[in-house]
Amino acid sequence: MNSLNKCHCSTFLSFKLSSTHCSWAFFVTFGGYFMAHFSRKCYSTVKQQLQQTAGYSPLILSEMDTVFMGTYAAGNIISGKLGDTFNPTTVLAIGLFGSGICLFLINISLWFDFLSFSLTLGNFFIIAVYFLFGFFQSTGGPVGTAVMGNWFCDKKSIESRGLIFGLWTCHQYCGDITAALCTAFVLGAGLPYWWAILIPATTNFAWGFLTMRLIADPADIGIITPEVRIRLEKLKAKQAQQGPQVVDEGPAPITYAAALRIPMVAQYAFAFGFFKLTNYVLFFWLPYFLGKHFNPVTANLIASLYSVGMMPGGIIVGYVSDLFGGRRASVIGVFMSALFVFLFIFSFKSEELTAIPLLIMLGIMGILVGGPNNIITSAVAADLASHPSVRGNNKSLGTVTGLINGCGSITASIGLLAVGPLQSVFGWGSVWLFLMGCTFTGTALMGTKIKDELFPSDQGYAEVEANLAV
Repeated sequence: MNSLNKCHCSTFLSFKLSSTHCSWAFFVTFGGYFMAHFSRKCYSTVKQQLQQTAGYSPLILSEMDTVFMGTYAAGNIISGKLGDTFNPTTVLAIGLFGSGICLFLINISLWFDFLSFSLTLGNFFIIAVYFLFGFFQSTGGPVGTAVMGNWFCDKKSIESRGLIFGLWTCHQYCGDITAALCTAFVLGAGLPYWWAILIPATTNFAWGFLTMRLIADPADIGIITPEVRIRLEKLKAKQAQQGPQVVDEGPAPITYAAALRIPMVAQYAFAFGFFKLTNYVLFFWLPYFLGKHFNPVTANLIASLYSVGMMPGGIIVGYVSDLFGGRRASVIGVFMSALFVFLFIFSFKSEELTAIPLLIMLGIMGILVGGPNNIITSAVAADLASHPSVRGNNKSLGTVTGLINGCGSITASIGLLAVGPLQSVFGWGSVWLFLMGCTFTGTALMGTKIKDELFPSDQGYAEVEANLAV
């Protein structure tokens, strides 16, 4: 019998317990996604050593990235569904353990120099490991978001959902920074470069054991959240019709088709793809573009301001959208409109701007891009999964987050193929125009939601009240 049927907690006790556990859920899921970025970034920081010392060719390094992005995108869609179907804690732990094993296998291939035995088999082993690595890495986003949604679901948390998830999404930047510092320490201390891969492998294992102690759903320990209360009410109604023998078996996981039928899920999935493409182009190509006009040190310093700006972006968008009653699409629309202006300036002046204006502009652009990207896959996904059509009925947040993140990654990966030919044939001005088109298309896909937020109907007000009801 589900623990919900044995729960006799008072409302006061339930929320007191919930508050005690919320910070632990935040900490563990934050750390899990932190580990994901720590792991993948550490590998990228020693690419030069992998090529010069281990004999990895530029082609195999490129294939590792391509395979990883492909399985990571597909894995997001699959992992979200798994998190809604099975115990989310187990899925998160498997992702951490699997990531650790993959990194350890890469280390084994380096220690025993697999490439010297057989170049073909060695390359196949590396690609196969990274194929699995992408799947394991994909669990942190959708499943971690689902766990966060389970705990932060009371009225106060919903009203501050943007700020809470904005702070939570800083995990990726903290992981990236830690990876850079870790590699700098390893190389600076004169240790073998493979320690930069072994350290995240070890920490993934450690965090996996910690994650296994996480309680994924308040209902598992008898805490009555608003979502659980809705389930209780539906159970009572069902028992009144069919008799007291009916028991609660827990909410059924939502199907992909049902998730896509939730209003705006499909639109956000495609919109996020265009926003993520904009982010990927700036993240991956900025150092290359700036390197044509500045020395390598200056180019990397200027490019880093974009990444620095992304960290507070999610917090700002989340907090501002909370101030405006959860109107996140409208706030995202404002941010992307401002980004459109900056890209327009870049399309004409990027070749002429000096270091100081570029530093300022890229820092602001980091905020404008990072904010929407971080919030869509966290607070917005939680809003969508709280739609009255599925509340108290289906486990949907993991599936919704996975669909948005996975579809976005696929769209962005395909779009990246256009950047090289565009800048080679038409120059960098065409790349900025391309990004303007992406920004406009993504924002246009959210047009109906923005309209509903600015000019809500009576039904829209009813849905907002339903989401905030305790």
